[in-house]
Amino acid sequence: MIFSQSEKDQFIPKFVRWAENQPLVRAAILTSTLAVPGAEVDIFSDFDIILVLRDVRPFAENRDWLEDFGRVLAMYRDPLETNEGLLTSGNVTQYENGLKIDFTLRPVAWLHNIVASSALPPEFDAGYRVLLDKDHLTNGLQAPTYRGYIPDSPTEADYLRKIEEFFLDTGYTAKFLWRGDLMAAKTLLDYFVKDEHLRPMLEWHMEIAHDWSLKPGPHGRGLQKWLRPDLWTELGETYTGFGVGENWQALEKTIALMRKVAQEVGAHLGFAYPADLDRRATAYLQDVKNQPH
Repeated sequence: MIFSQSEKDQFIPKFVRWAENQPLVRAAILTSTLAVPGAEVDIFSDFDIILVLRDVRPFAENRDWLEDFGRVLAMYRDPLETNEGLLTSGNVTQYENGLKIDFTLRPVAWLHNIVASSALPPEFDAGYRVLLDKDHLTNGLQAPTYRGYIPDSPTEADYLRKIEEFFLDTGYTAKFLWRGDLMAAKTLLDYFVKDEHLRPMLEWHMEIAHDWSLKPGPHGRGLQKWLRPDLWTELGETYTGFGVGENWQALEKTIALMRKVAQEVGAHLGFAYPADLDRRATAYLQDVKNQPH
């Protein structure tokens, strides 16, 4: 049974009562979307919680405590490792009832360092809420600006590198399509070409339209809401099934969309689109496509 919204609303008070009874837990801090006033949330919004611990090791070496919040369905375990001289770990935990909690495990000294820093790390600056603080560890912690993770405008070098790497991976995609190796081709096309190269360009376009005020979601989450409708429609046309011919067409549509978006981004930022690279790269792809088998 998936958590209802009312049940989800009751989770934080229950969690705080649990944390109050854990001697090693000295503070608990909620971050991410649920810590941002007025953010759009739903019954599947995750809880991102930092546990500030007197000793991280017991919570990392024995993860049975995660069952205190429900029956665990599946989990990712961060290793217990040393970062900047401090032991850290964490869990991404999916529960059978639909609850999902990303626990970050950090020592008290880590929070001391953040309070003493001149600027908040992006995780905190994007929004945080102190759920529990047994020892006043968060006294002096700066208030968030809610601008953490909002990207800066790219430099010309960033812009040109993104386009060059895009065309590099289109070449790999074309080779796999020529070989008929569809799983490899679609991994290249739908992940590397689109997610690693096209998506950032789409997000820059989105930021330009909204004065660099939006926090992009992972894997393109939120693009449908913020991207110009014609670009969203064209993006949808770059996805297809498992045939070689249709994936050649999808690759060509992906290149056309990248060209259109990159030209508009470049025009706004004062960067010249690398038309010669585009011409030579697309000619190479056509040569690959036309090679006899």
